[in-house]
Amino acid sequence: MRIFLAGATGVIGVRLLPPLIEAGHVVAGMTRSAAKVDQLRSVRVEPVVCDVYDTDALTAAVVAFQPEIVMHQLTDLPDEAAHLSERADANARIRTEGTHNLIAAARAAGAKRFLAQSIAWEPPAGRGAVIQAHEAAVLDIGGVVVKYGQFYGPGTYYDTELPPHPRVHVEDAARRTVPLLDVPSGVVFVADAS
Repeated sequence: MRIFLAGATGVIGVRLLPPLIEAGHVVAGMTRSAAKVDQLRSVRVEPVVCDVYDTDALTAAVVAFQPEIVMHQLTDLPDEAAHLSERADANARIRTEGTHNLIAAARAAGAKRFLAQSIAWEPPAGRGAVIQAHEAAVLDIGGVVVKYGQFYGPGTYYDTELPPHPRVHVEDAARRTVPLLDVPSGVVFVADAS
């Protein structure tokens, strides 16, 4: 399967690449950073340097790759959890404008499937409407919404401690995402048993 993975160098994206490649998929990995091109090539992924807000470039990149599925694993989160509230608007923009742009690019390319990450916990006050709109947009096109628990493990905000439930180890989240390429449209929860 040809897979266009937006957010390929993020905390979940980097962990999705090896099992996708090992399963025989051809993957284009989108990143905003040209400095990450070699990282993507090293795992046999076709690098795509593009900003999700540059609609013309995004559409051209997705159409050129001709994916069967577009995976939306984009977030705009800070490196430190203490700065989450400062970046809330940027992350909300990814879930609104970014999702809209990826859906439009997927449609233009004729992609048959769309899978997008979401969250399995109640967002902070005032952010619920953004999450609901993001999920509704994905479901409206027959896509799959993957509601992840809070990630823990290396490279996450919880690399040495456990977050509250719902939670999921980031490696387990990636492993459990790969089989979702073939599930029917709907919402899937990926979290540890509580």
